[in-house]
Amino acid sequence: MVSVFLTGLSAGLFYGWSVSVIPGTQRLSDGVYLETMQSINRAIINPAFFIVFFGSVIAFGVAGFNQWNYNKVTFWLILSAFIIYLIGTIGVTGLGNVPLNNKLDALHLYELNADKMKEFRDYYEVNWNRLHQIRTICTVLSFVLGLVAVFIQIKK
Repeated sequence: MVSVFLTGLSAGLFYGWSVSVIPGTQRLSDGVYLETMQSINRAIINPAFFIVFFGSVIAFGVAGFNQWNYNKVTFWLILSAFIIYLIGTIGVTGLGNVPLNNKLDALHLYELNADKMKEFRDYYEVNWNRLHQIRTICTVLSFVLGLVAVFIQIKK
């Protein structure tokens, strides 16, 4: 239940971001977009986010371990959710989104001319949003697999 709850929170965050923040930021000028993303990226580094983000994979690991000798179907569902979340959510974020965020954070926006801002925004936004779609799909899939595992346990 804990893994499903935490993964549901992550899935909700990423889905909500996809349907509200991304369309909203697409309407911003280049400088405002980059400044907004810098601010958001700095703000999300907090204990509440980390507990949910990393807690999901830890809870799936514990749940899978507990199911190994109890219910093989549930075990494989949880293991699949664990792997998808680990690679598709944590891996994509750590190896894709975070390095992009670090490049953005290193920029001194007020020192860039309009062409350089547009060039960086085009690079950042396309790549960041593509990676975000991947992690959103993986997180939702992990949530669904975890939910199915819970329903199997309840049905028994």
